[in-house]
Amino acid sequence: MDYHEEKQVKSGIVALIGPPNVGKSTLLNALLGQKISIVSPKPQTTRNRILGIINGDEYQVVILDTPGIHTARSPLNREMVKIALSSLADVDVIIFMIDTSFPLPEKISETTIHLQNAGKPVILIVNKADQLSREMLLPILAAYKNVFPFHAMIPISALYQDGTEILLEEILKLLPIGHRLYPQDIPTDATERFIAAEIIREKIFHLTSQEIPYSCAVIVDNFTESEKNITIHATIFVERKSQKGIIIGKQGSMLKQIGQSARLELKEILGMNVVLKLWVKIKKDWSGDELFLKELGMH
Repeated sequence: MDYHEEKQVKSGIVALIGPPNVGKSTLLNALLGQKISIVSPKPQTTRNRILGIINGDEYQVVILDTPGIHTARSPLNREMVKIALSSLADVDVIIFMIDTSFPLPEKISETTIHLQNAGKPVILIVNKADQLSREMLLPILAAYKNVFPFHAMIPISALYQDGTEILLEEILKLLPIGHRLYPQDIPTDATERFIAAEIIREKIFHLTSQEIPYSCAVIVDNFTESEKNITIHATIFVERKSQKGIIIGKQGSMLKQIGQSARLELKEILGMNVVLKLWVKIKKDWSGDELFLKELGMH
């Protein structure tokens, strides 16, 4: 049976937006019960819009995890913000996510103006609520109540999955009845190639420091599946020769570490043994090259 012919359920699209590094990808993975979006303590880890699909007997919630909204100067960062804001156009619900360290709003911010223009119901969630007492949370919620008519305001801990069930209940109140938008057995529309490139990039974020993770892009050149293995050939692009040296490391030690860490996680995600081969190439100032950004899927 085609999934469009099944019974009608609560079904719709939700945009997950907010500043960088407030835990959007952690929340998406928590709601899905599996990892599809890469996570790092460093800001601006997510570059592309990532789609996760939460399936229940009576609902299907399609969540778009977007890059953090921030003041963007480089072409790469401007493209990231454009991707985030364009996600508001065709959704049923918007989740605006902050965390407890985010400054209280003294006036309507630029983001709030985007929320007003979207004309969609907005749920405010305050992440990392486990780090504050209820008495300390109340002023944060009160301050945001004064700047926008949020449908609901929910303190959560994405890391400990506390408050995520309440969030799902509030989302379902706002979704229309309709057919499922995707088959019931898939958690994302991302390709395995995309997930592989993202996992490699995540390991670079975890294992390197300063500007290195932001200067790296990953493209999967070849993805071949056999009965025994999935073989992945990928290229890590950097902008300068010095960065290439850091990614490769002394006698190839850093590249080996990135490869081993990525291979183990990909084996778990893909459910098969993974052979991973990595190369490092210099592509000068790639983050300002709009054609290369399109090749990375950022358009």
